[in-house]
Amino acid sequence: MSATDVHDVGGDSAVGKVDLKLEVQIIPVSDADRAKEFYERVGFRIDSDDSPLPGLRIVQTTPPGSATSVNFGVGITNAPPGSSEAGLIVSDIEAAHDDLAGRGIEVSDIWHGPPFPVEARQPGVDPEHTSYMSFCSFTDPDGNTWLVQEVTTRAPGRIDPGHTGYASTEDLTSALRRAESAYDEHEKRNEHLGGLIHRHPQGDGDRAEFYASYMAAEQAGTDPPA
Repeated sequence: MSATDVHDVGGDSAVGKVDLKLEVQIIPVSDADRAKEFYERVGFRIDSDDSPLPGLRIVQTTPPGSATSVNFGVGITNAPPGSSEAGLIVSDIEAAHDDLAGRGIEVSDIWHGPPFPVEARQPGVDPEHTSYMSFCSFTDPDGNTWLVQEVTTRAPGRIDPGHTGYASTEDLTSALRRAESAYDEHEKRNEHLGGLIHRHPQGDGDRAEFYASYMAAEQAGTDPPA
């Protein structure tokens, strides 16, 4: 294949498209046992703790609802302990903050606005609960930083609308509640316009279709049904 051929293929996103799913992030720690206890307290699932060779230990953990795991241990990275920064997303920043605090984790106060610089942060939750705008953070015993961000509606193009999904029952419940609220507003508008002009005869089927369309649009960042 020539350089021109390679360029042509790369220029068409529909050609040779391969899913590249982030599976593991490695964080540097100075004490694997201490880190394991901390992340288990945060709520991460302990998937495995293996020492296949002398001087090598791999502890794999997974944040609740995440498709990506976090590994740490001995002999798996040369990065200095505490040098990692990573992000977690939640559908309710206040519930996440309270959960972390309830687990004995020293978590920052909630703020909104840009995460950086620190001087730009405003106290409290974003007044409109705008996606990507509300945060809190915590660090592990080595100083590795975790930024927790509230996301409910994705920016356009971030998720393929044909592959929407929810990683936990909590996220699904939260999305259903938002869809229910949007459907109630939809019904009020229809009644104001003169009755059932937008309803289908099946009733509940219309509600289910609205919920599905709303939740898919919310994840894909496209316009939701009105």
